[in-house]
Amino acid sequence: MNKSLRQLFTAVIVLFTILGLSSTIIMAVRANDLNADGRNRRGLYSEYGVPRGAILASDGSVLAQSDPVNDAFNYQRKYTDGPTFAAVTGYYSIVSRSDRGIEASRNSLLSGQSDSLWLDRITSLFTGSQTKGATVETSIDAKLQRTAMEALGDNDGAVVAIEPKTGRILVMASTPSYDPNALASHDGGTAISAYQQVVDANGNPMLNRTISEHYPPGSTFKLVVAAAALESGYTQDTQIPAGSSYTLPGTATNLTNTTNAAAGSNGQISLRDALTWSSNTAFAQLGVKLGNDAVSAQAAKLGFGTDVTIDASGSGDRSITATASNFPKTTGDDKLALASIGQGDNVVTPLQNAMVAAAVANGGKLMAPTLVDRVRGSDLSVIDQTKATVFSQAFSQSTADALKEMMKSVVASDAPSLQLQQGVAAKTGTAQIGDGSRIDGWTVGFAPADDPKIAVAVVVHNVTGYGVTTAGPIMKQVMEEALKQ
Repeated sequence: MNKSLRQLFTAVIVLFTILGLSSTIIMAVRANDLNADGRNRRGLYSEYGVPRGAILASDGSVLAQSDPVNDAFNYQRKYTDGPTFAAVTGYYSIVSRSDRGIEASRNSLLSGQSDSLWLDRITSLFTGSQTKGATVETSIDAKLQRTAMEALGDNDGAVVAIEPKTGRILVMASTPSYDPNALASHDGGTAISAYQQVVDANGNPMLNRTISEHYPPGSTFKLVVAAAALESGYTQDTQIPAGSSYTLPGTATNLTNTTNAAAGSNGQISLRDALTWSSNTAFAQLGVKLGNDAVSAQAAKLGFGTDVTIDASGSGDRSITATASNFPKTTGDDKLALASIGQGDNVVTPLQNAMVAAAVANGGKLMAPTLVDRVRGSDLSVIDQTKATVFSQAFSQSTADALKEMMKSVVASDAPSLQLQQGVAAKTGTAQIGDGSRIDGWTVGFAPADDPKIAVAVVVHNVTGYGVTTAGPIMKQVMEEALKQ
């Protein structure tokens, strides 16, 4: 072979090598990124050309589905009662593809691209049938979700309801909300305009307040401090310092109570009565007495300090994650006292507060929160079934039993308006915000008190009044509807 042929041969080999490498990089290494790129219209048409799987409530009712249409995209995503379930479903758009909620966390399954559906894709290849997305069955109770949204009304707030024994999320309600149908338009300009309207709307409707917003927990956090005390050897009858006022250590700031009963007698009060009457002076001093390490450790066992992943998909999709609640790790007794009554730098998500109630209801065993019950292929076979798993052993059975009795006492003595025939265990909270003239109203609890089927947390943001009057009626309505079923 002469020199010219050798050079030509070498050049051809080099070019083929470059072509092979570039094709491999495009088809394998960068495939997912290129498919997800909003400028890739081919990928967009390919996604919309497949009937995207449905998202269902626990009773089988449809929350989201794709219907055939006569346009270039073939299928239109539709959301049943969109604003009611938006915090659960998220939305699917030609502009941003899957975004938020189940649409994002189970996108590869819904779109039919998951590795779990490889057999379906091979079958379609040989039979010529159309590939279909999987159906996602959620744990959401449609009736309870509607009840919660209607009860929240025009308020800025959230409701989370959990099945204590399994961790299944029955309600994930956030207000104000938005309509994902408007964002699912096949007209790009219309979809972009709808998105901008939601972004510009008052109250940030796209914010899922159940998992992505922090609120001071107010007196509901006294459950955590009480748990720390019980785990440290206290009993319901242990007398602790109280009084009509308490000066925060090293400051001139006085804490007071809202009722005379919360002051106790001769400066002392039982732990049970301190929770029953929500004694600020008692729990501030109790937090300081226990110390930051003990209270922080108890809070951590309940989920504080870590992001809480809700049934991770395991498919590379974006998981639904609750931002970490925070109990401040501080050495200052003044700040510790304030945080121990749910104020200061102490903040929680509604999901976190529902987890606290669920842990008490389930004998101290906190189950990991889940939102998806199962996933089915197009032939209705079960691809994935969620199993209940333990998040932590938050505290002992005896501590849970004591807390339950104390929460029942709250309802019987201090919040009788929350009572149900089946029995309720609850704790209210009134967290001052801003200049103190407005509050975040809380109520957490479970029912039936002696055989819990549902644990609920409700927060109503930036209102006047008290937690028992602002959030209490909402919790009661959700529980009443749950116990009808």
